[in-house]
Amino acid sequence: MATCEKSAWKFELRRLEEAREELRGVDAPSRPEQGEAHCINPTLSLVVTGWQHLPEYLHGKEEKNVPEKGQEFVLVYKTPDEGAIRVVPATDLQLLALKLLTEGLDRHAVAEEAGVAIGTVDAAVEDACLSGILLAPPSKLVRTASHYPEAGTADWRRHLHSDYFTLQWHVTQACDLHCKHCYDRSTISPLTLEQGITILDQFRDFVLEQNVHGQVTFTGGNPLLYTHFEELYKEAADRNFNIAILGNPTSREVLESLQNIHPLSFYQVSLEGLPEHNDSIRGVGHFDRIVEFIATLDDLSIYSMVMLTLTRENMGQVLELAEFLRGKVDLFTFNRLSQTGEGAALATAEKREYQVFLHDYLEAAKSNPTMALKDNLINIIKADNQEKPFGGCTGFGCGAAFNFCSILPNGDMHACRKFQSPIGNVLQATILELYKSKVAEQYRMGPSECRGCKIRPVCGGCQAVIQSSGLDVGLHRDPYCFIDLEGE
Repeated sequence: MATCEKSAWKFELRRLEEAREELRGVDAPSRPEQGEAHCINPTLSLVVTGWQHLPEYLHGKEEKNVPEKGQEFVLVYKTPDEGAIRVVPATDLQLLALKLLTEGLDRHAVAEEAGVAIGTVDAAVEDACLSGILLAPPSKLVRTASHYPEAGTADWRRHLHSDYFTLQWHVTQACDLHCKHCYDRSTISPLTLEQGITILDQFRDFVLEQNVHGQVTFTGGNPLLYTHFEELYKEAADRNFNIAILGNPTSREVLESLQNIHPLSFYQVSLEGLPEHNDSIRGVGHFDRIVEFIATLDDLSIYSMVMLTLTRENMGQVLELAEFLRGKVDLFTFNRLSQTGEGAALATAEKREYQVFLHDYLEAAKSNPTMALKDNLINIIKADNQEKPFGGCTGFGCGAAFNFCSILPNGDMHACRKFQSPIGNVLQATILELYKSKVAEQYRMGPSECRGCKIRPVCGGCQAVIQSSGLDVGLHRDPYCFIDLEGE
């Protein structure tokens, strides 16, 4: 390299070094308060250089790329929280996010001008916030701390606010199976594609207003039987949502088509026990089809999940099934039976036997990475063993109407699909309006008997089990709860 050229990029390198040094004594930036707007990191400098790859020299990676002539935008800033100094080349999306805030541009107008989906613009802002270039206010999905006695410690406070919200959308009642524990075989006419797109727009408005990331989990019935499923899937992808499917096995071609639109976060299928018992519930040959299907998911690098509905009859098969699934599926877990719909004909586990089962399951999960923890009551055992809690059913104990809601094929919104918990209809009011309603708040609070319990931030029992046991979800705790309230 000519001496004059080296001198030129060395001068540019010194500019970056000086910008970095100016941040040494600067405090880490503070995030906006809840309710405030996004803002640009006040420590941020945008240095325009005439040479590329210079930040690598500051990070001791001189051997990777020799500086080349060419304009490069370099971001120099201190991150919030940890206060680390970053000197990095700006991406096009980061520059777009900065332009949006600097000039106060409308996201829809920017997306239209650039010829991209609105989700691309949303993702640019979200990624800029994750990197610390932009600063976002905290999530508005926050539980009332005064109701949770353990919330003074950091270990518990993190369970009082959620940065994501899942919309479990039952797009159709149509199904190619007829399972013995199905909780709803009623006929509900599905929404039109236009109505579905309106719901997705509502959900986008909701997650932006609440400052959270959204996930749409398509289910049914079998969601793939919805006439406009692929179109609706693409519309969800175009709005920057994570997308998951709770459904039945499908063809490799269908999976590849969906993956080409937007990679799935996960695909969940169901098994109800070992082959003979499972097929008696879900149909002859179902077990083998599931095993073959999860192998296809693995081949396509799609995260696979298997869910079991726990009954008195299959409880003794769970650990053996989990061992069979070791190495075949990414995650295996269970939900307790809600005795609603056709599931009312099946028997639930005895309380004492279930308590023993939870201990056995927790112990087996320590050595089987496929086994996941979901049932909130497992946190009773963890508390007794003075172990850190896990997040519970939705990461925040019972997340019904907190960081999780369900929508039925006709637009009815429920706190949770597993029990009758109507909040309203999204064709008559917005998701945000329904979420903020008094009835949603009641489901969010859960049973009054749970308030004040030391593990409430990660528990609250299962409101579906409470209701199907003939109890009041606003009053009574989970009938399977075995925590010693008197001893607290």
